[in-house]
Amino acid sequence: MNKISIILLALCVSLLASDIQSRTGEFPQKEMKAQKIDIAKLVAEEISSTLPQVVNKFTTITSVISKDATIIYTFEINTGAKSDETIRKEDRTKMSQAITTGICQSSRKFLIAGINTSYIYISAKTKANLFRFDISQKDCPVAVN
Repeated sequence: MNKISIILLALCVSLLASDIQSRTGEFPQKEMKAQKIDIAKLVAEEISSTLPQVVNKFTTITSVISKDATIIYTFEINTGAKSDETIRKEDRTKMSQAITTGICQSSRKFLIAGINTSYIYISAKTKANLFRFDISQKDCPVAVN
């Protein structure tokens, strides 16, 4: 199953849930939560089958997993001569803004459905954790609502 198939499957499930909700009045929360977890797991499994993936000359996606209804991406950054601490101090704000904007646009349907996204960045050189950005619907109300 490719990425497009997973996304289409997720959208179909979401539409089906909307239809059930409109017919029954309210979709049971327990089933909705299980559905979100299943979708996150399917997406993570599908993307993982194509890893590692080079994003650009500095960044590689090394893993994608799901935890509950969150898809967690791990990226390695080639920081060159910069120290991990310098990267943390100089790049966090700029990266946070760019990542939040990007996820709010690219993962809009998932966010609306309550499936969150986390991006973890580690140093390719030291394997130290550099950043973690957790994005949910509340982080991009203009783009999602």
